[in-house]
Amino acid sequence: MLTVLACIFVFGILVTVHEFGHFITAKLTGMKVEEFSIGFGPTIYQQQEGETLYSLRMLPLGGYNKIAGMDPDDPDDPERGYNSKPIASRMLVILAGSLMNLILPVIIFFGIFLAYGMEVPENRPVLGQVVEGYAAAQSGLKEGDRILSIAGNTVTDWASVRKEIAAAGLKPVPFEIQRGTEKLVVSVTPGANPDTGKPFIGVVSSLKKVQLTPLQAAVSSVTATKNIVKNMYASLYHMVTGKTKAEFSGPVGVAKMAGEVAHKGFDMLLQFTAMLSLNLAIINLLPLPALDGGHFFILLIEAVTGHRLGKNAMMNIQKVGVAMILALTIFATFKDLTR
Repeated sequence: MLTVLACIFVFGILVTVHEFGHFITAKLTGMKVEEFSIGFGPTIYQQQEGETLYSLRMLPLGGYNKIAGMDPDDPDDPERGYNSKPIASRMLVILAGSLMNLILPVIIFFGIFLAYGMEVPENRPVLGQVVEGYAAAQSGLKEGDRILSIAGNTVTDWASVRKEIAAAGLKPVPFEIQRGTEKLVVSVTPGANPDTGKPFIGVVSSLKKVQLTPLQAAVSSVTATKNIVKNMYASLYHMVTGKTKAEFSGPVGVAKMAGEVAHKGFDMLLQFTAMLSLNLAIINLLPLPALDGGHFFILLIEAVTGHRLGKNAMMNIQKVGVAMILALTIFATFKDLTR
């Protein structure tokens, strides 16, 4: 039950925020929005307000805005239709959904940092997270271990831990550690960091929690969002270039992760929502058919050439895009179910 509720919560927020971005900018630029819907499938609730029908549907895995004249099959609306508006207005409407998904994490992180504080690295030579699959974990190092020396050289802070690991190269090196009341010597063979090529064992320092002022929380939320986006683009680049293996998760995989995170606390579920929102924004901005990035690219071509694509061309592009998304969703769902 918790997994179901967590899934509804996460998808509900992401879809509502994304579609609201399209909706509010369409309204602000004078376009006629005939329906604003959250979810797909059978209708749970409908309410007509002015010219817009507001709908809540059973499956919270998507949503849509029916903007007059946007669908190639729609009749032209020379006054308030999508295609009657300037290119700048249409570009704003297309990008607004993803922009809202970029803004949402800033708001979430601000609330988390203000309410729960922020974990910052300590300079003690004490292990925080030990990442599975890397040298430290394979050698038996554990979270909470205090490092006393590396290769016989005493370390007193985290800076000296990093310095000694870098100096060790890629050969086995003895770590003297204190675990509780006992002292141990563990041999660790650093690997090469996939991004920098430098010696790497897969650990981070221990963390401490500090309370933030509203201003500090605001600055930290923007910084955290910026850093995550930067890392996501780097990961996407590595997947495209074949440096790292591509990993896909469909609705089933995301729902499972939402349930697992929800068990760890509401703040963790909010962080998961923020990360997923950034993923949605980045993927949706790719210049692929049926995605917002694809629509924006078509508008960019129109702005440069001064010519609008014909109705048949637009319909064919959308069909290709829908087929691609459907195929990728089926593939990701299959991977989720067989994992």
